[in-house]
Amino acid sequence: MSDWIDLFLEAQAAERGAATNSLMAYRNDLHAFAAHLEARGESVETARRGDIERFLIACDAEGLAASTRARRLSAIRGLYRFAYDEGLRQDDPAIRISGPGRRKALPKTLSEAEVDAILQAARTFAQTETDRVRDTCMMQLLYATGMRVTELVSLPVAASRGDPRMLLVRGKGGKERMVPLSGPARAALAAWLDLRDAQEDPKAPSRHLFPSRGKSGHLTRVWFHSRIKTLAAAAGLDPGKVSPHVLRHAFATHLLSGGADLRAIQVLLGHSDISTTEIYTHVLESRLRDLVLTQHPLTD
Repeated sequence: MSDWIDLFLEAQAAERGAATNSLMAYRNDLHAFAAHLEARGESVETARRGDIERFLIACDAEGLAASTRARRLSAIRGLYRFAYDEGLRQDDPAIRISGPGRRKALPKTLSEAEVDAILQAARTFAQTETDRVRDTCMMQLLYATGMRVTELVSLPVAASRGDPRMLLVRGKGGKERMVPLSGPARAALAAWLDLRDAQEDPKAPSRHLFPSRGKSGHLTRVWFHSRIKTLAAAAGLDPGKVSPHVLRHAFATHLLSGGADLRAIQVLLGHSDISTTEIYTHVLESRLRDLVLTQHPLTD
């Protein structure tokens, strides 16, 4: 595989603070591109516009979704823009290639009643008190803040001391933001801290709010993804429609339908661009219609 790919990924990590998950996606996409070129006797260093277009056609023929093809083209564009800026190439073969249109699908979400059912399952499902208190804390924090699952499982315990009204969350690219905690979330957090601290080994204290014996030192997002589906099933919901990200969507959707400002939701979710948050405006349709019907002076 081309050394350019490693150089590009190093630059993304060092200069742009790209998250580990983003770097892994870039690497996988660029390695697929490089493998395609090598099978045709070409290389990343010498590829032309036609070579890139043939790769995208092959991805389409493979049945890859438009979103996946668009992501792969984005990675290729980034690679050749980097190569051009660094003087590795005198041209950018990807600059004029248009990608497949990406339709913005409405986010999957849950009703308030469905969220309440999952929260109730978290309080009662597990066999041990420790597991019940931990599950309740994680679910309350997730729904109260809209955190990404990686942000939740990697929370440092220091950020949660002293009955905080706000939590400092480290998001994508190392960007930090403050998120407020609801009363139920604060109560669940305090209960979990009491149990966690009582069971912790004082000779080897963990710096994580949700510690584990794994390599990362904290519960993993894979574990929590499985756990939330278990709780969904216990709540009588279809596990296939429930995930940590669906809870994040529910947080945003319920806030917006309750009257929250879109800009405030952008800040709470940690979106760098308001256009990412605008996908939630579909929930405004009924509220705006009711507003016109009840508040407009000409409706009488």
